Amino acid sequence: MDFSIASILALDGVTNGAVYALLALATVLLFAVTRVIFIPQGEFVAFGALTLAMMQAGTVPGTVWLVLVLAGLAALQEAVAGWRAHRPLRHTLRAVLGVLAWPVVAALVVRWAAPQQFPLGVQAVLTLALVTPLGGLIYRLAYESLADASVLVLLIVSVGVHFVLTGLGLYAFGAEGFRNPPFWDERFAWGPLTLSGQTLIVFGVSMALIVMLWLFFERSLWGKALRATAVNRLGARLMGISSTGAGRLSFTMAAFIGALSGLLIGPTTTIFYDSGFLIGLKGFVAAVFAGLSSYPLALVGALGVGLLESFGSFWASAFKEVIVFGAILPVLLWRSLRDPHVEEH
Repeated sequence: MDFSIASILALDGVTNGAVYALLALATVLLFAVTRVIFIPQGEFVAFGALTLAMMQAGTVPGTVWLVLVLAGLAALQEAVAGWRAHRPLRHTLRAVLGVLAWPVVAALVVRWAAPQQFPLGVQAVLTLALVTPLGGLIYRLAYESLADASVLVLLIVSVGVHFVLTGLGLYAFGAEGFRNPPFWDERFAWGPLTLSGQTLIVFGVSMALIVMLWLFFERSLWGKALRATAVNRLGARLMGISSTGAGRLSFTMAAFIGALSGLLIGPTTTIFYDSGFLIGLKGFVAAVFAGLSSYPLALVGALGVGLLESFGSFWASAFKEVIVFGAILPVLLWRSLRDPHVEEH
């Protein structure tokens, strides 16, 4: 291996690591706020990429019907909860409309816009608007009633949600894989390296989103509420912060990050309905490196995973996944020896 090959592999690893960093940040966010180890984070990646691919083909994406069905179930759940709690009818109707508004409007707009063949940027925005509400709907249906359950129970639920979403993805998108066109197809020579416009977009969007997340948690009231919930759920409740609202917001943000990651990675690899699992798992490895608690360490871990995958594919391409996932073992051992064990009651 000479310097030029090493540079190309490093660039490829850092590019993939930037996407894994977004998924790792979403995983850390969800665990910190809700204590959910969210296995299906990669499904948002696949749904985002495949939704854009179907809109590129001029067909209505299956995500439209998936969002409408989940929104209907969540609205029914809200109506039953209002009836059991004997709330006034107007309050129940307002809550039901609050659940349905965003998903229904986004689904109807995408259903109308899909055959119109709008520019790629417009289709990307519509994809984000359609996939993002899936996060809040999944939290309402699968996790909200179990918010105070143990981490193990929440993990088991996450595994079940993963299998459900994978099956729904097969039904909605089919078994065929898709690769999206790049958002910018220019190429720039820099010594032995050739930078594509898509690579620059991946770097730019990833860094911009990381900075926006930092500003959100440091400057906004909602961000500070999420931080307070992550530090002490009971204390946040006593101060008037809704843990239910924090969970819904964090899952919505995770869905947005996942869908955006799918748009970024879609032009670089073929995405199938089940591709999100391996992609999300690599983000999870980076989050484990951070102890599921530190955003800067999650970023460092994601870059490490990307570099390990890139160089591993060069030296032993048949075992690159084994190399990446095997790297979690020394990290877990180090965490086990470094951190004290606390028995959860």
